[in-house]
Amino acid sequence: MNHLSYTRGRQDKPLLAMTIGAAFDATVARFAERDALIVRHQGLRYSWAGLAAEVDAIARAMLALGLRQGDRLGIWAPNCAQWCITQFASAKVGAVLVNINPAYRANELEYALKQSGCRWLICADAFKTSDYHGMLSELLPELSECRPGELSSARLPELRGVISLAERAPAGFLRWDQLPALGASVGAEELAQRQAQLQFDEPINIQYTSGTTGFPKGATLSHYNILNNGFMVGESIGLSEHDRLVIPVPLYHCFGMVMGNLGCLTHGSTIIYPSPSFDAEATLLAVAEERATALYGVPTMFIAELDHPRRAEFDLSSLRTGIMAGATCPIEVMRRVIGEMHMAEVQIAYGMTETSPVSLQTAADDDLEVRVTTVGRTQPQLESKIIDADGRIVPRGTIGELCTRGYSVMLGYWNNPQATMEAISPARWMLTGDLALMDEAGNVRIVGRSKDMIIRGGENIYPREIEEFLYTHEAVADAQVIGIPDEKYGEELVAWIKFHPGHRVDEHDLRAFCKARIAHFKVPRYFRFCDEFPMTVTGKIQKFRMREISIEEVRASHA
Repeated sequence: MNHLSYTRGRQDKPLLAMTIGAAFDATVARFAERDALIVRHQGLRYSWAGLAAEVDAIARAMLALGLRQGDRLGIWAPNCAQWCITQFASAKVGAVLVNINPAYRANELEYALKQSGCRWLICADAFKTSDYHGMLSELLPELSECRPGELSSARLPELRGVISLAERAPAGFLRWDQLPALGASVGAEELAQRQAQLQFDEPINIQYTSGTTGFPKGATLSHYNILNNGFMVGESIGLSEHDRLVIPVPLYHCFGMVMGNLGCLTHGSTIIYPSPSFDAEATLLAVAEERATALYGVPTMFIAELDHPRRAEFDLSSLRTGIMAGATCPIEVMRRVIGEMHMAEVQIAYGMTETSPVSLQTAADDDLEVRVTTVGRTQPQLESKIIDADGRIVPRGTIGELCTRGYSVMLGYWNNPQATMEAISPARWMLTGDLALMDEAGNVRIVGRSKDMIIRGGENIYPREIEEFLYTHEAVADAQVIGIPDEKYGEELVAWIKFHPGHRVDEHDLRAFCKARIAHFKVPRYFRFCDEFPMTVTGKIQKFRMREISIEEVRASHA
């Protein structure tokens, strides 16, 4: 089948048939005294044995709180030690961790908690411009009137309580530092018994992806999905117990919690968080002072690190490898990362949340052209194919839709069988929606996105979700959102707006309306007001024409 766009990854690397908790315990047994987790902004450092003690204490507290196998536990926080501890502890008790974007506002948070049926939520007190305590108190006024764990909310009927990571929290919140005392009432044997009941192909994680219909979908991932993907990514970049990986990418994404945390877990490598969210200087400082050997990031992060005015002050010579993913990497950026940051073995990875995430990856010895023009070859134990509109595999070099099959494909979208059926074929192929072509060597190049998805700074954004939100403004009659090229973020959002007769607001008012209600990365940078959209004779909106016009106008405004 070499003439067709189908490949199968290497089969000589066996998959891990175990739960995340079992893998964690095995790593602790092997590397007990080695560095496991370093959280620089919190001043915390754990050996694997020390991390295990924290994880087991929180896991026992989860049992004391009544979390049953399969119950959903939300986490809404930036990168921190408690995020990592929660990830491993929830895996030990079989609670399904629901990742909530730290940038979410109240309406997005409410949707995720309700759609997933969360029993408990762990949250920070605030992050950047978001007051988490304030939003939760507004969303759950009953919280202040009840004892921790006895919440009864009309808006979120399945939620039983909220755990705050802060030292001080409003009435009704349980504090993180109270959890170990709660867990003391649960014996180690009870935790071991729960852990022994878990199966590796059961769900353990829900990650919300922006929805084409205006509502995010919860990709449901098993122990087997994400543990093995973290393992295979780590194998590709040659991780071992001697490696130290700096993770500036967010943990609520697969990039952080799977490729980062689980990649390190399966190899005994050291996990290093430089800051709560990306900070170029903190990242460079972490690499230099911790003598890191690997670094992750999206291209915009590497650009910020390369262009930082103090970069020359930091010794980055310990680096050898890392992963760049989330957007296409410009060739000059890749050259500079290899030459100026000492990352000779840096690799490109491609995937999606629904595939745990990585399905294709370049190799350490690929030449520069392969690493900047393609997303590599099919990962071990996976299959890739490129198909036409009729579902038939196209010849090599022909553009079609990229599909992935194998251990990494999600179980489905949480409580959304219709969306699952549309995304995964009866033969268990994940339809990525990305247009791609495969060369004779099996390298895949992404050439477009058939579903109009926009990638801004590594964030996947679907225009429909933002359009649906803009419709809720009383002055907006219609809205169309497109992406245009941007040097810093890869793409930027442009919203074309039609007003209701007799209504009009300015760009400032619309931006303020968005900032108060949706995540910052979904707020359009540009607004264009018009009476009509470009249309075909059959009445179909021509987004490609809107994109051309927007590019011309932005270029002219910057001239």
